[in-house]
Formats: sequence, C-alpha cells, structure tokens
Amino acid sequence: MLKQMGRTSQAVLIILYGLMTVKAFEMEIIPANRIVAQIGETLILTCNTTGCASPSFSWRTQMDNPLGGTVNNHRTYSTLTMNPVSVVNSHAYLCTVFCGEKEKKEKSIKVELYSFPSDPIIEISPSLVAGEPVTVTCKIPDVYPSDHLEVILKKEEHVLHEENFYEDDSTNTETKTVTYSFNPTAEDIGKEITCVAKLPISNMDFEPKERVTSQKLNANFGPQNTIITASPGNSPMEGDPLKLTCVTESNPPPQIVWRKHLADESIQHLIENNVLSIPHARFTDSGLYICEVINLVTNKTEKATVDIVIQGAPNIPKLSIEPSTTVQEGKNVSVQCSAESNPPPKIILRRKSDSADMGPYSEGRILLLPSVTFLNGGDYECVAENKFGKSKSEITLNVEYGPKNTMISVIPATAVKEGETVTMKCTSSGNPAPVISWKKKKATGESEKIFKDATLTIQSIKRQDLGLYECEAYNQFGKEEKAVKLLVQGRLEKTDQMIPLIIAFSCVAAIAVPVVAILIYVSRKAKINGSYSLVKALRLKV
Repeated sequence: MLKQMGRTSQAVLIILYGLMTVKAFEMEIIPANRIVAQIGETLILTCNTTGCASPSFSWRTQMDNPLGGTVNNHRTYSTLTMNPVSVVNSHAYLCTVFCGEKEKKEKSIKVELYSFPSDPIIEISPSLVAGEPVTVTCKIPDVYPSDHLEVILKKEEHVLHEENFYEDDSTNTETKTVTYSFNPTAEDIGKEITCVAKLPISNMDFEPKERVTSQKLNANFGPQNTIITASPGNSPMEGDPLKLTCVTESNPPPQIVWRKHLADESIQHLIENNVLSIPHARFTDSGLYICEVINLVTNKTEKATVDIVIQGAPNIPKLSIEPSTTVQEGKNVSVQCSAESNPPPKIILRRKSDSADMGPYSEGRILLLPSVTFLNGGDYECVAENKFGKSKSEITLNVEYGPKNTMISVIPATAVKEGETVTMKCTSSGNPAPVISWKKKKATGESEKIFKDATLTIQSIKRQDLGLYECEAYNQFGKEEKAVKLLVQGRLEKTDQMIPLIIAFSCVAAIAVPVVAILIYVSRKAKINGSYSLVKALRLKV
C-alpha cells in the first residue's frame, strides 16, 4: 500500500515538472510601441509569437482605417509592409494573435511620419545686375508636417528675413517657399546668401532637423575693357609661332569668337576660344583680326581688333607663263611672278642668259612678250628681294616653230670627178627638231626620196649620180626645202698617168697658139682682097 502511494506521488511530480518546462504563450511587435518614419521610404512592422505552435494573426488600425500596406503571415510571425510610407500610414497599428480558441493577445505600435528629404533651393531673380533690386527665393521641397517649419535668410552672418509656418494646416507633403527682396550694393558682390530650414519636432527622433544652402551674390556685367594681346608681337617673323589672346571683363564668362578680315572684304570665321594660336606664321596670316565677346545674360557684345603683319624674306609662291609654258611662234606671252613678303619685295623678271645682253627684262610682276619668236624661248627667272633676303624661281618657255634656216654643205665641192666620195649635210632649226630627208630629181622632173637622215654620203661617184639633190626639213608646224646641184667633171686618174698628159698638152698648146694667130691674120686679109689662098698667105709671111 505504502509502495503504491509512493509510485503515484512520483508520477504527479513528473507531470508537474513537465508543465513547468513548457513555454508560456507570448507576443511582441518590432519595433516596439513607437516608430518615426520618413515619407517615401519603406517601413516593415513585425508581429512575433512564442509558446504557440499554430498562431493566427490579424492587423488593423485603431480607428479601422485602411492599413495602407501588405500583410504576409508566416508560421510564428506576421509582417505589415508599407512601401512607400505615405501620410495615410500615420496611425496606431494593432496586431492581434490567437493561439487556439481560448488564448488571445494583442499589442499596438504608433507610426509617426515626417518629410524633410533635401536641402533648400535658392533662386535669385532677375539675374543680378549691379545696382538693380533682386528677389531671393528659398524653396524647401516636400516638407511635412509644415506647421513646424522655420526658415531664416541670411547675408553672410546678417539675418535678412525670418519666417515660420506654425499656422499651416497642410495634411500632405508640400514645397514651401520664402521670398525676400532687397537692393544689393557693390560691396555685396561675392557675399553669400544662406537659407536655413529647420523642422524642430521635439518628440520625434530623426536627423537632420536642419538643412542649409548657400549661394554667392554674383553681379552680371560686361563684357567691358576687351583687349587683344599678341605674343611675341604684332609683327612676328615668318615661321615663328603667334598667339593672340582676347582678354575681357564679364560675368558670367562670355562666348568669344575670332574672325579675320580677308582681302576681298569678307569675314572669315576662325575659332570660338579666347586664345588663337598659329604654330608657324605665314605671310597669308597677315591681316586684321577681330575678337568678338558676347555675354548671353546681359545680352551685350564688345569687339577688339589687332592688325597683324608677318615679316620676312620674300617667298615666291607662283611663277607662271600664260597662256602656257609651251606656245607656238607668233603668240602673245606673259611671264607672271607673285611674291609675298613684308616689307614688299622688289621684283625683277628676266630671261636668263650667259651674255651681257640679258634679253627681255621687267621690274615688276609681269613681263610681256608680244608675238614670240624662237629667239624668246629659254629659261626665265623671277628675283624677289627685300631687306630680309632674296628669293629666286625659274621657269622655261618652250616656243614651237616650223623648220627654218635650212642649209646644205657639200664636201669636197658640188663639182667633183668620177670616183670621188661626196658628203652632203643638211642642217635646219625648228621646235620640235625637224625630220630631214633627201630627194633627187629624175630626168622626168619628178623627185624621188632616196635617204632619211641629215647626212647623205655618195661613195665612188659616177656620172649617173649627177643632178639636183633636195633636202627637206619637216615638223608639225611646217617644212622647208633646199636644193644643191651636183656636177661630175670626168674620171679621176692616177697621179703618175697624169704627168705625161700634162706635158703633152702643154707642148701642143705652145705650137697651136701661133698657128691659130696666123690663121686669124690670113682670114682677115682674104676678107679685104675678096679671096683667100693659103699658099699665098704663107709666101707673103715668109
């Protein structure tokens, strides 16, 4: 009996111990009691339980307003997500948890909202011009609750204006604006205008509760006192670098445009920059440069000019012959030379020659050659000179003409004996060089082409080689002919055979001369007497 009672007591103790070790049903809301959130952000409320295997959750507002969020239930906890938080979420939220049919617990949390997302924005209008009144506007974007907003406008440390919105009854975020007008002095230029916005809600813990924006007072003026500086100067040497800088006073910074006056009075647009750089100056860079400065705020424009003159020895960019470097004889021709330099160069145009006679000559840019002949052909030079140096350039005039001055030379002579060698050479001038050919007159009077070259050689000449030979010089501009008659006097003998013949001829001549004289005398006598007798005549002479 006693043993049975002991066993019963032990079982009761075990049961009591088991009941004591089971956790009690509890709940909590995270975060607890009160939360401060900024409108536009995301807020998550969590209702958590312990000591209940299968809890059920319920969310509501104390005034049964819409939740303004999304509920997600999990095994032991539930969440209410507000994304984004808005003014409709400014409530006390109640979370109720049921564990089984009899157990119920609930807790609440208060959501307090504010909006103070960014720094103030300062605007100064109209654009500040020295001496004219301006209005400073300070805007505080998307503020809530605005009935706690305080705004201070300051110039440096001096308070210009204070304003609060304690009486404002806005129920949503709004941009609040504070304006203040004043007349700035010259001393105010460059000083800072500051807008301080405060949202001091004492029972709400958030940061920042104060936001500040500053902006300097800048007067818009100009452009004025615009000048151009030239480095190394207004008259640099050719080839040197040149830098033109446009300096002006203007606020805001102006738009700068460089232009140049051209020789034809037109304007050339160069660059839009305050510095115009020319790495290697040329004579063509000389001219009037214009710096135009434009302030788009004040709508004012100012100009400055500088005259640039590039100095240096002459440069000859062009030496030409008109109408062409190759012309036909008789054409009118001009040789033209252009030279660049500063100071201006002295220009001489002339034909190059090794002789003292320089031929055509001109102290100027044009040398006229009317009705050119072949004698005008050759090299022409342009010489340009100033105090910095001299420059030369050459060009060749090619005058084309038909054959002329055609001549024939015969070696040894035009009258030769049979067996001799005769060389006939034909020369002629012309451009292009004439083509020379030889022709021989036939007995019929016709000419037959026999050779095409300047030199015609006939070896061991024969009687049939005698006759009229013609030389013809030809090019595309014409032709010219010359003729020579070749005579054959007899056969050429050897020297030892000729000596006896010469002696015999001399003897015969010595006898024949007296005989001929006597015959002439007798003949004249007979004419006088009316008859003639050779015997009588000889007797009378004896």
